[in-house]
Amino acid sequence: MRAGWLSACIALLMPTPVLAGTGDVGRQLYEQRCAICHGADLRGTGPLAHKSNPPTIDLTALPFRRRLATYPGVIVASVVLRPNGDLIPRVLRENNVHIPPHRWTADDLRAVDAYIRGYLRQHR
Repeated sequence: MRAGWLSACIALLMPTPVLAGTGDVGRQLYEQRCAICHGADLRGTGPLAHKSNPPTIDLTALPFRRRLATYPGVIVASVVLRPNGDLIPRVLRENNVHIPPHRWTADDLRAVDAYIRGYLRQHR
């Protein structure tokens, strides 16, 4: 698992062209896999946001935006590939929420990162 996480982070830092449709893929993945906690507005307002300990963070908050700018791509990859230990799977399990497994690719992680960045630019 560690090697996969490191490889994905390195891949995210490599310069790559923006893929056609990346915004749609990123939005779809975010809506399917992230919004249940972070909410459609990225503010930690999803239905499971306050059912985790610690509570879901607000992705629009300045500290998160600064981390996202400092470590482009790495923040999304680290959360997706190493979800706070068992926090995300446990919260989903405890609340009887089933999200089908997804085999994340570097392009998927880039797309979600691009979606979050684009959303934050549009909603300052």
